[in-house]
Amino acid sequence: MPNQEAARIVIIEDDKTIREGYHYLIDNTSPYTVVNAYPSFDVAKLKIAKDNPDVIILDIQLPGTSGIDALPQLKKMLPDVYIIMLTVYETEKIILDALANGASGYFTKNTPSSKIIDAIKEVMHGGGPMSPDVSKKVIMSLQKNQHSPLTKRETQILELIAEGKDRGQIANQLFIDVETVKTHVKNIYIKLDVNSKADAINVARTNKLI
Repeated sequence: MPNQEAARIVIIEDDKTIREGYHYLIDNTSPYTVVNAYPSFDVAKLKIAKDNPDVIILDIQLPGTSGIDALPQLKKMLPDVYIIMLTVYETEKIILDALANGASGYFTKNTPSSKIIDAIKEVMHGGGPMSPDVSKKVIMSLQKNQHSPLTKRETQILELIAEGKDRGQIANQLFIDVETVKTHVKNIYIKLDVNSKADAINVARTNKLI
C-alpha cells in the first residue's frame, strides 16, 4: 500500500471550475498532492503513466473517450491505481458498469468537497466509498429478483415507465425507435400477465423485478 500521507492524485475532469476547485482543495486541505489535472482521458493517457498516481478522480461525462470506457484502459496502464468516479449521472446501469470496470468509489457532483478527501483515504484503506444516493441504487439492484422473466432491456424500459417517462422519451433515452419500445412493452404485458402500465409496475415492484 502506498504511503497515505504522500498519496499522489490525478484529476480527469472537463469542467475547468470543478477541476481547479478539487485541485486547490486537495492540495490545501489534505495531506495529498495533485500531481496533474487533465480535461479529458484522451489528453491524460499520453502522460498519466509518468504521473504514477495512487488515486485518480475521474469524471464520467468526458469529451472523446467517456469515463466508463477510460476505466479499463486506466486499470490496464496502472493496475494498482484506485479510481473514484465523479459524475452528475447516477443511473443504475452507469453505476454498475463503473464498478464492474474497476471503479473503487462513486460520487455525484453534489457531494460536499470534504467527502472527496475522506473518499481518497477510504479507497487507500481498501474501502469502496459512495455517496448515499449511489449506495441506495446499488443496494436496490442487489435486492432485485435474479430470476426475473424480463430481459435486461425490458426491465430498463419498465423502470423508465415507472419513472413516468412516455414511449417517445424512452425511445430517445435508449436510442431506439418508438415501435421497438411498443414491442418491448407488449412483451412485458404478456410476461407479467397484465393489461396496463399501472398493473405492470405494481406486479414488477411486488416481485422485485424493478
